Amino acid sequence: MKFKAICTDIDGTLLNSERQLSQRTIDTFRKLDKNVPVILASSRMPSAMRHLQQELDILHHPLICFNGGYVLYFEDGKTAPTQLDSVQISAPICQAIHDFTQNTDIHVSLYAQDNWYAPQRDYWAEREEKVTKVSPQIADLAPILTRWHEQACGAHKVMCMGPADEIDALQQELNSNYAELVHAYRSKDTYLEIAPRAISKATALELLLQNRYGIALEEVVAFGDNYNDIDMLQAVGKGIAVANAREEVKAVADEMTLKSIEDGVAVAVEKHFLSVEV
Repeated sequence: MKFKAICTDIDGTLLNSERQLSQRTIDTFRKLDKNVPVILASSRMPSAMRHLQQELDILHHPLICFNGGYVLYFEDGKTAPTQLDSVQISAPICQAIHDFTQNTDIHVSLYAQDNWYAPQRDYWAEREEKVTKVSPQIADLAPILTRWHEQACGAHKVMCMGPADEIDALQQELNSNYAELVHAYRSKDTYLEIAPRAISKATALELLLQNRYGIALEEVVAFGDNYNDIDMLQAVGKGIAVANAREEVKAVADEMTLKSIEDGVAVAVEKHFLSVEV
């Protein structure tokens, strides 16, 4: 089958050991036909993805942000992106997370659209800032939550970072009381990423392909490494796991490539789109 589009996760999949794009990855993507959609799909916010798009020369291509909760595309002549889909965690659930973490060492960050709200510039905020190259808005979260209650809106993502035992307790709380409404997964022992249960990278990708390209999921090659990539890898025509992926991800993948730090995505893109012997 001739594949017509690429969708790839970022962290742990596309980036090297310095959490950056390698020169080989940049060169490989820049060789692609400009009509081949290259879609970045991540738990990141838009600003934390746009600089990567610029390096890859795909600024005109769509973004799947917050694990599928915020889908954007870019039209010629327009400086602002167009929103294709937006699914949020409700204010009451955000409030419940906030309240549960009081008197703990868990850092709670709230993400909505292209805004990142953090309660203080601590170790966790500075670590995320270094990785994503985006700075948070330091603010008391209580007034933000009050406003969201009044406006009946919420967060596209809640990121909780802290001691592994406290993160484990929060995950158990969410799984016990809100499992039908949110998905809480551990990207690391000290990281809990919370997203609406109704969305995934796979649902967002299908919506985007149907609305913008008329391309079927079977015509897509997708790359991933973590739990939030499983649905996407299963849905597309060729789901490829990097060698450093979790075992659960490898189990559903159609193919394996090298580790992210060994340019695994670039190697596979060369194989399936550029006909380069590897």
